[in-house]
Amino acid sequence: MAKKSAWLEDRGVIRISGEEASKFLQGLLTNDVERLEAGEARYAALLSPQGKILFDMLVVRIPAEDGAAYLIDCAAAQAADLAKRLSFYKLRAKVAVADESADHGVVAEWGDEPQNAVGGVAYRDPRAPLGWRAILPRDQAMAVGAGYVHEYEGLRIALAVPKGGVDFAYGDAFPHDANLDSLNGVDFDKGCYVGQEVVSRMRHRGTARKRVARVKVAADPPPPGTPILDGQLTIGTLGSSSGREALALLRLDRVEDAKAAGRVLGAGGVGVTLAE
Repeated sequence: MAKKSAWLEDRGVIRISGEEASKFLQGLLTNDVERLEAGEARYAALLSPQGKILFDMLVVRIPAEDGAAYLIDCAAAQAADLAKRLSFYKLRAKVAVADESADHGVVAEWGDEPQNAVGGVAYRDPRAPLGWRAILPRDQAMAVGAGYVHEYEGLRIALAVPKGGVDFAYGDAFPHDANLDSLNGVDFDKGCYVGQEVVSRMRHRGTARKRVARVKVAADPPPPGTPILDGQLTIGTLGSSSGREALALLRLDRVEDAKAAGRVLGAGGVGVTLAE
């Protein structure tokens, strides 16, 4: 595969630094960030006390002279709110939180090893074989351009990697619903974090009934948010799409019931089948 890259205009950047930065994030996020090496990333989420995803992100450790420092690659539409929420949690912790979205951008690179991220940091995407990403000064990121972003989205969808706010709703989905458990987004052996009890209980009881899954559509896909129906019964919601493939948040038990009965699912009048 030839190397390609794309500026991800919909991603923002937050910096967390200070003497207690590692301890601070470790007590909040679903994944273990204390063991990160410089230039390494973890996929993680900040949950509500009820265990639902408020924010998901890639957390990258960067070199720091004092304490520790991290860059958070997050949804641009959520960056200001995430920075505000983290600032609320810090209390007296020796931590600095800064939204740097105006000064930095995120680039995705796939097909080969990344170029040297001059003035920034490159890191392998820890969720799936999606290649590399880089956080760069914003003018450098913008200069890469978004010409290949649709191809990147097709790769993301083919690998069933959900995008928050499109394939699942923030504040409404549990980590298992959005596949964080299978995309290396949850460390089940780390210490306490916000919402941990709910996530652990779902894992041990096997109570996750919904999942984001890859589907095929029989014609041009309807827009994200279109209900997926088994007759008159809503059993899921269509998410992002690329060609005739899409992601959907589905009640998989009801999908199996429909399949066993020979019924065809639909979304906006278009046939939908679970991809093999």
